[in-house]
Parts: sequence; structure tokens; C-alpha cells
Amino acid sequence: MTSASTDLIWPGTHSVGWIAIELARRGRAASVCAFSPAGFWWDRASHRRPAQAIRASRAFTRLLRPAARFAARSASVRRLSLRPVALHGDRLTAAQVLDMIDDCLDCRFMDEYRPDEWAHPLDPLPCPVTLAWAQLDRLIPAATYGSTARQRLPDATWMLLPDVGHIPMIDDPDLVARTILGVTGGTA
Repeated sequence: MTSASTDLIWPGTHSVGWIAIELARRGRAASVCAFSPAGFWWDRASHRRPAQAIRASRAFTRLLRPAARFAARSASVRRLSLRPVALHGDRLTAAQVLDMIDDCLDCRFMDEYRPDEWAHPLDPLPCPVTLAWAQLDRLIPAATYGSTARQRLPDATWMLLPDVGHIPMIDDPDLVARTILGVTGGTA
């Protein structure tokens, strides 16, 4: 995926979208489709909002992990507990939620975000870049961080994905697949 002759698709979390943009900056991507990428803060206060939300979520998850196996059985609990990142957390199985919890607890990447590190302007773009922002993103809202992303990557294609939260793969996996295929020119 890092070859300049292949399309770089990062349909994962906000961190991975930022990494994809940085790989494009280094000439390591033929195209990028970044879903609500991180890195588009501009000072300590704008960095603090998502960083604190993620740290608080990880602390809460760590605290409640012993009860998660029981709690995740309930679709209502899955929907409510994933509300910060998805509208339809109940669409995941209990096993998927437990995997997601363990992944969250094992990942220290957000702990390493520093307020003085951010995605820098990229103009002109070295390859086609699509910023696919979740319309109802509570973690990295399009109105705030998406606006900054559009300023820093003025030639990027902007898409607002309707009726999905920060992790659109949970809310509408078909929309995510169509978006990626549209960006890369692939077919289903």
C-alpha cells in the first residue's frame, strides 16, 4: 500500500486518515480517501477537544471493561456507549464491540498526539485526495476541523457523508465502500 503505483485507501480511524495524507505528502500514494482525519487543529485549545474526548473515553472504557462482556449483550447499551463515534452502535455484535474495546485500550496512538503537531498545508496536492467527513461526527466535527482541512488542502475533494458518525463504517458500511470505490475508480 505504500507503493506510489497503488491507491492508498485508509477507511479506518481519524489517525489513519492523517497518516495517509502524510504518506501522500511524501509521494507514497496514488490517491487518498481519508475519513474525518485528525490533525486539523490549529492551537492547544482546538487540539484539547478531541484529545480529551479520546482520553476520557479510554479511561471510561478501561474502568468498565470488566462489565463489558455482560453489558455488550444489550443492543441498547451498544448503541448508547458508541454514541460518541456512531449513530448505530447496535449494528455491531457484542463480540465486535468487545474487540473494539480491546483495540481502544491497546492503542496508545492518541496518547502521543501533541498540540504542536498537526497536518500542514498541502498545496498543490501530490495526488488526488478526498476528505470524506462524517456529517454527524461528534469527535472531529466537520464544521470545525473539516473547515480547517479544506483550508489546508484546498484542492482536495470534499465529501460530507450523510447520516453517519465519526466511524461511518459502523453506521453505513455500503456508503463507505461506495465512497472508496468512487475515489479509486474501483468496481464492486
